[in-house]
Amino acid sequence: MDIVSSKIEKYLEDCSSDEPQLLQELNQETWQKVLNPLMLSGAYQGRLLSMISKIKSPLNILEIGTYTGYATLCLAEGLGENGMIHTIDINEELRPIQSKYFEKSPYNHQIKQHVGNALEIIPILDVKFDLVFIDADKINYANYFHAVINKMNTDGIILSDNVLWKGKVVEPIALNDFDTKALVSYNKLLKEDPRIETVLLPIRDGLTISRVK
Repeated sequence: MDIVSSKIEKYLEDCSSDEPQLLQELNQETWQKVLNPLMLSGAYQGRLLSMISKIKSPLNILEIGTYTGYATLCLAEGLGENGMIHTIDINEELRPIQSKYFEKSPYNHQIKQHVGNALEIIPILDVKFDLVFIDADKINYANYFHAVINKMNTDGIILSDNVLWKGKVVEPIALNDFDTKALVSYNKLLKEDPRIETVLLPIRDGLTISRVK
């Protein structure tokens, strides 16, 4: 299901700020060399992540699901001089491309890479977060939310990606489609949890913005 037509998507990109050169290079290399390049946030969503981070001016950011580091660099654009982004990915094979582009960026000293299971790493991070971006295995979205909610500062922002899942969340769900089932439950959780207020945006594959009260 196309949420937005390709013509409108192109127009949105054309009318938004340009993708920085370094991110263009990362975008291209991801598509050339890495499996599942559609997982990349991409230029339009990347500019949105950058804008949210710049508006929030977070001291500490947590990203669950680094992939090749594109969204990491977008989110890092909003960090203050003493800010830090912790980014977690379970796939150690992606670390070389992540590090390559982190080292080329002006934010390298503000990026802390973690490799492993996020549900094991998050509890040992002695940090309170202002901004969290969840973009990892969909089956664990609710678990990630429960892991971070008590580590959020008041007025902190939790961003959740792919929450429309190509429109599958509004279609009959196959018995073995555990990702869609998990996302439907997760979207309901965000709607009903009294600790946050939430709006779901039809951006790319769906992006939820939740503010911690």
